[in-house]
Amino acid sequence: MKYCGIDLHSNNSVVMITDEADHVVYSKRLPNDLAQILAALEIHRAEVSGVVVESTFNWYWLVDGLQEAGYRVHLANTTAIKQYDGLKHRGDESDARQLAHLLRLGLLPQGHIMPKAARAVRDLARKRMQLVQQRTSQILSIESSLSRFTGGRISSDNIKRLQEADLNGMQLGDMQTLGLKAHVAVMRALQVQIDSLEKVLAKHCRTEPGYRLLKTVDGIGEILATVILLETGSIERFADVGNYASYCRCVGSAHVSNGKKKGEGNTKNGNRYLAWAFVEAANFAVRFCEPARRFYQKKKAKRNSTVAIKAVAHKLARACYHMLKTNQAFSVERCFA
Repeated sequence: MKYCGIDLHSNNSVVMITDEADHVVYSKRLPNDLAQILAALEIHRAEVSGVVVESTFNWYWLVDGLQEAGYRVHLANTTAIKQYDGLKHRGDESDARQLAHLLRLGLLPQGHIMPKAARAVRDLARKRMQLVQQRTSQILSIESSLSRFTGGRISSDNIKRLQEADLNGMQLGDMQTLGLKAHVAVMRALQVQIDSLEKVLAKHCRTEPGYRLLKTVDGIGEILATVILLETGSIERFADVGNYASYCRCVGSAHVSNGKKKGEGNTKNGNRYLAWAFVEAANFAVRFCEPARRFYQKKKAKRNSTVAIKAVAHKLARACYHMLKTNQAFSVERCFA
């Protein structure tokens, strides 16, 4: 049996194949060309039990291509892989060999490979979030500019409704008005694209049973239900509710040795989009759901508002796991009992 590790970079990849004795039987740096990589693996195809690819920013093309070619592909969770300290030499070849080595030993920390079609829709939702952030940046720039030029303040809702005539009527300098018009034009262009993406996402998600279930949760509307549904993927990939809550970054991170706390652990492990979604849902739930508000106030009295909101988010994440797992609607009494 042989094991393949691929250290993926932006324009090339180091392909390493080892045998059962951990001896290198193939090692070469290849350009990021799927045909060349497949050709290099072909001679060992019958014996290769699996191929490990680093979870870098550009892994899609390689993982999809290898899977379509019939290989069993593993996506390495690079943040969970610790290299030996004190090595005299470390390079791309040693990284690729380490991936193959961990696969052979059955110790490889793996990331989830979402199906290609589901991944495309999820990435579209992420693109919408990116555009919303860019629109918010434009709104804040307009707000700060008007404050600087006029000494007054204007709400974000009123900024979204600004017309060219409104800017002309402010009697600002020509250059100042031109700058504001540029911000408004970009803001409106972004809004057009956001609306377009939301229509596509809504059309895709409305037919999903999980989407309708998530919308029964206090604090979760159409946008948050879309994000949670698409980022979660198949709920069956999570072993238990604690595993899911951890993936949503709703539990604390700590490193304990001999009963003593040794730092905070890795707080970045998990899905930042789900972390955002459940905190947003918690904020809405505290405003509009009385049981959630009581739970929040109780936690806030003991700690602080940030910890209290995270506690509400944790409750909602656990509730969503059980709902998606059992196909049952939200029960506020059970959630905040």
